[in-house]
This record gives sequence, structure tokens and C-alpha cells, in this order.
Amino acid sequence: MKLTVIGAGNMGGALIHGWAKSGKVENITIADKNEALLADFKQKYPTLDTTTDNVAAVKDADIVVIVVKPWLMPVVLEELKDVLDTEKQLIVSDAANFTTDKLAETLGRDGQYFYVIPNIAAEFGASMSFIAKGKTASDENLAKVKALYDLDGDTLVVAENLVGPGMMMASCGIAYVMRYIRAQMEGGCEMGFYPNQAKQIALQTMQGAVSLLKETGWHPEEAIDKVTTPGGVTIKGLNELDHAGFNSAVIRSLKAGLK
Repeated sequence: MKLTVIGAGNMGGALIHGWAKSGKVENITIADKNEALLADFKQKYPTLDTTTDNVAAVKDADIVVIVVKPWLMPVVLEELKDVLDTEKQLIVSDAANFTTDKLAETLGRDGQYFYVIPNIAAEFGASMSFIAKGKTASDENLAKVKALYDLDGDTLVVAENLVGPGMMMASCGIAYVMRYIRAQMEGGCEMGFYPNQAKQIALQTMQGAVSLLKETGWHPEEAIDKVTTPGGVTIKGLNELDHAGFNSAVIRSLKAGLK
């Protein structure tokens, strides 16, 4: 399989790192206008092919993943319009809100189109990616795209109208989680821990919570009940979160980008 990735910035770079580290994608071509960035990838992964020429990059590719800013998508697709074989090549948009319908509209024809939103944890095989197929894409090719993104973490095949909410939960959501960790660190510093100690505590606590839920299958409230005793300190802290509108703030942050 020949994989071409157009765009090697933060998100594209994370995907490339993850796929290269997996050792399961033998033929990867990266296209980007930043020659210094391409040189860095070539140094880290000598087997990668790199180019500044998008047209050359997509020739003979089986899967073309386009990871550029949404406003650049029409420019890139116009450049590739005459060389893409949309019946045989799998075309994946990783640009926010650039759906399969927009791919078909911009390229002017039906094809094997997919809309996928991962997150930057793909670099470490820990992404949460949402995958939707276009109206004329086959289930067989959907399986190929899913298998590719499975190498970079967890995947969920969804209806296209759920990719946006998934993006808010997992792609934007990763930033919201970082804010919670930062707040926990600041609280730790205020109570007397050094910043690096507070970071260690916050990260291990987050890791422990995730491991607990994954291993047990519990609903979060079940786990909360395990550490909440009548009149104890945990319930006092939980009530402070409720008084501050914590749940409401989280839900509003997730819905904000959908307005």
C-alpha cells in the first residue's frame, strides 16, 4: 500500500509519526511546502519519501490523506483535481468541517471519499479518531481507512454528522483535559508541591482514572462512589465543582464549536 500525506504540520505530523513508528505502513510519501520540516522527517525516518510537489506525491498512491487548514483545502484540491483517480484512490479529508460532500463538490465528481478527524495523540498511538465514509465509498475501502487509523489509536466509525461532535470531544477535548491538568497542578503548587511534583501527581491521577474505567468497565459515577464517603473530604470537593458549574462548563465547551 502506498500512503500519501499532504500536510505535515501539527496534525499531519502526528499522524505521520504514528504510522512511521508502527512499522506497518511500508510506503509513505509526505508532501509539504516546508522543506526544513520534510528534512526533519527524513532524518528521523529515512525510508519515507518527501516532496514539495503535491501532484507528484499523489501519483500511484492508494490512499491520499489531506491534512491542511480547511481554507486551504479548495486550493490543494484544485491543484490535484486532474491527477486524482477518485474511483480507485481513497481520498481522506482530515480538515475540520471539510466533509465528503465538499470533497465531491470541489473535485466535481463522485469517488471514494472519507472524512476523518483524529487528534494529536496519534503520534503516540493514542488518538481517538472518528471516521465517516461518503455516499459512494465502499465498505471494503472503509475497512482499509479504519485499519490505517487503528495504527494511530482508537477509532470509531460514525455517521458524518457525528464527526463534528466527536471532534469537540476528542480533538478539541484534548485541550480541555490539558486545562484541567494545569488547574490541578496550580492547586498542587498552592498547597505546597513543586511544579514538577504537581505535574507528576496530576498525570498519574489522570492515568489512574482512565485505567480504572477501562479495566473495570464502570460508569464514572461507580468509581466516584468508591472514593466518596459520607462527610468525607471527596464529597466536599465534588460539591465545590458543582457549585462552580463544572459539569455545565464542560458540556458548554464541547458544544461551543458546533454553533
